[in-house]
Amino acid sequence: MGNDSLVLIIALGFVIGTVGAQSDGCGSELPIALSSNFSGLSCKSVWNNFVLRYSQDQDNVLSIVLSTVYTTGWVGIGFSKDGMMVGSSAVVGWMGKTGQRHIERFYLGGQSSSAVQVDKGELQFSTAAAAAAAAGPSVLVENAKIYLAFRLKFSAPVTQQQLLFAIGSAIPVNNVLQMHDDKTSILFDFSSGTSSASSSYPTQLKRTHGALAILGWGVLLPIGTIVARYCKQWDPLWFYLHTVIQFIGFIIGLAAVVTGKALYDKLHASVHTHRGIGIFVLVLGILQVLAFFLRPDKDSKYRRYWNWYHYWAGRLALFFAAVNIVVGIRVGGAGSSWKVGYGFNLAILLTASIILEVLLWTRWSKRNTTPVF
Repeated sequence: MGNDSLVLIIALGFVIGTVGAQSDGCGSELPIALSSNFSGLSCKSVWNNFVLRYSQDQDNVLSIVLSTVYTTGWVGIGFSKDGMMVGSSAVVGWMGKTGQRHIERFYLGGQSSSAVQVDKGELQFSTAAAAAAAAGPSVLVENAKIYLAFRLKFSAPVTQQQLLFAIGSAIPVNNVLQMHDDKTSILFDFSSGTSSASSSYPTQLKRTHGALAILGWGVLLPIGTIVARYCKQWDPLWFYLHTVIQFIGFIIGLAAVVTGKALYDKLHASVHTHRGIGIFVLVLGILQVLAFFLRPDKDSKYRRYWNWYHYWAGRLALFFAAVNIVVGIRVGGAGSSWKVGYGFNLAILLTASIILEVLLWTRWSKRNTTPVF
């Protein structure tokens, strides 16, 4: 029994020691390569595995060592005026494919790679530190952690500051950053060492916009279209269902457009493709609503043209709506749950449509007629 207890204690000690060695909290020391030039730093765990070490001297030089768990890609810290990415300045570090270490300043002029400009922005490395090569900006990768160490010169003491933290898995080539895999925004007080989640970034508004767009344009409107095409044997029930579902879907889709406009006013994001397709889909949707009120009688000679327009304008709107939802998920940096969820929804709708289309053609072939498109 005593030997078993001893083995258990040794095993627990080994596990605790291993976990402690792998963690990168404030309890761990800086690597020797950095500790001589960056000493006396305050420390704060700011987000996930991100640890911020910092100090500020009387000359308004802010010394920073940012560290986190690292395998590949890039790690960055941004200084923002409003908690938003666009218009902020950042310092980004990474290990190149050949093992060369990089640390650069960037101006984040937009969400596309072309709008992120190297050696631009409001952040300036301290010239005094740059004069001493050992104390200049540097990147260190050690024990599966990356350290970004640098000093920034400011014209006044830095107190409360909106900070951005981001990480991307793609290694930059020619100083071109690819979209981040994850990011956050916090309000950090360098004088007290306290932080809080930034209230400036409209996270909830972005989620609401996405949820409304998927529910309206990606779920209800396609279901209403399926009812109109494959349920006409239940006349006039199919017509009432189709009308009600489409109107509800359009109202929810319109709410998605309104929240999207509010989101754009806050972020001023460079999402030209997403906005352009969204406007096009909205116009088609409005025309479909107007077409409902201008529907000719069944005996009218114009009814066949109205039917042709209604069918194909509706299908065109749904196709581009689906494309735009995918574009929105990508440019919005949504997580994998959004991608999987909408992909699953799309797979169900497509599978149901294919099965119902086959059944429709089978039924019509027995009557020696052709389905109306």
